[in-house]
Amino acid sequence: MATRTRRTQRRTEALSRERIVEAAVELLDAAGEGGLTFRALTERLATGPGAIYWHVANKSELLDAVTDAVVAAALAIEPAEPAESAGSAGSTGSAESPDSPQEKIRAVALGLFDAIDEHPWLAAQLTAQLSRSLWGSVTPRILESIGRQVRALGVVEGSQFTVASALVHYILGAAGQNAANGRGLGPDVDRGEFLAAASRAWQELDPEEYPFTRAVAEQMREHDDREQFLAGIDLVLTGITALHLPGG
Repeated sequence: MATRTRRTQRRTEALSRERIVEAAVELLDAAGEGGLTFRALTERLATGPGAIYWHVANKSELLDAVTDAVVAAALAIEPAEPAESAGSAGSTGSAESPDSPQEKIRAVALGLFDAIDEHPWLAAQLTAQLSRSLWGSVTPRILESIGRQVRALGVVEGSQFTVASALVHYILGAAGQNAANGRGLGPDVDRGEFLAAASRAWQELDPEEYPFTRAVAEQMREHDDREQFLAGIDLVLTGITALHLPGG
């Protein structure tokens, strides 16, 4: 009897909701949303579909759980110390304290940026969450992480929702675009080659119709995604300071 109980416990632990979510992330990373099926999941977990349905009712619930788990891990990242961030790739070299609202906003932004870059399917799931499930766990989790720091910045109360929303939309939009660059053409497309081809195409545009696009074509080819992303965050923060703080 004791042996049967221990075996049941081991099976339950092996088929926990956390293990199912972990396996689903692996499938999504390997083949995108189309590769996440309950048949593929049962094969990866070496179990039957009934054991999975015990934890998640359907694919929609599973995608919500997977998205929430990845986002929660991304938002748990702590701000870097100024000395570390000043010498790291993709940093603005900010001298602000890691406990400052600005640095905490940057940490949240980079956490989500890196998560979307690592899991390209995440961008579409976040878009779906923000458009159809504002009351689900993901949207409030992201909004709270940004909104607390917006409040800590001293943004006037009547502007807090607008400011937090602008930051969230920039973060998810810019990170999602970065993850999409070149990947829609197939898994074998090198992103550097994709940007180089785009740069060459821009340089060949009509100079009278597209003078600016031609002028920045080489910069687009050579830009660092994380640096550009953080520069955008700094632009937004500068605007917040100028427009939405008392006396700004």
